[in-house]
Amino acid sequence: MSNQDDAEIRLMGLILAQSLFVGIAIGIFHAGLWLVLDDTLMNGFTYGMAAFAIQGLGYYIFKMFFQQTMDERVRIGSLERDRHIRYRHMQEEFDKRRQDLELRMQEGQFHQELNWMERNPGQTPPWVANVPSNSTTHFNTSNDSSLPLGVNFNEYSKEETKNEKKEGENSGED
Repeated sequence: MSNQDDAEIRLMGLILAQSLFVGIAIGIFHAGLWLVLDDTLMNGFTYGMAAFAIQGLGYYIFKMFFQQTMDERVRIGSLERDRHIRYRHMQEEFDKRRQDLELRMQEGQFHQELNWMERNPGQTPPWVANVPSNSTTHFNTSNDSSLPLGVNFNEYSKEETKNEKKEGENSGED
C-alpha cells in the first residue's frame, strides 16, 4: 500500500473518530448528565473540552493497542518483501552460476574432442562410432517391377464386386 493510501485511511479514521466523539459529547449534553450550566458559551467550551478529552483518550487507546500491531504488520510485511527479493536474487545468481558451469563443461568437452581430432586426423571419433545411426531402407532398383505400397487396388475392386453381387442377391429376395 502506498503512503498516500495510508494517509487517506488515517484521515478517514480521524474524521470518523471525531464525529463519534462529538456525537458522544452532544448526547451527554442533551441528556443533562454532566455540568449543566445556564450559560450557553460556557456549556460549549465545557463540552468542547470534554470532546477533546474523549478524543485524547481514544487516541491514547488506539496508540496503545492498535498502532503497535499495525506497525508490527507493516514491519513483517516489509521483512517478507525483502526476503522475497533476496530469494529472487539468490535464485538468479544460482541460475547464472549453473549456466556458467554448464558452458564451461561443454567448452571442456569441445576442447577434448578437438584435441582428439587433432591427434587422430581422418578417424571416426569414438563418441560418434558408439551412437547408432539411423538406418535407411535400401531398395533393389534393378528390378523393374513396381514397389507395393501396402494397398492393392485389384483386391479391393474384387471384394467390391463380391459385395455388390451379394447385395443384388439380397435385394432380389425381398
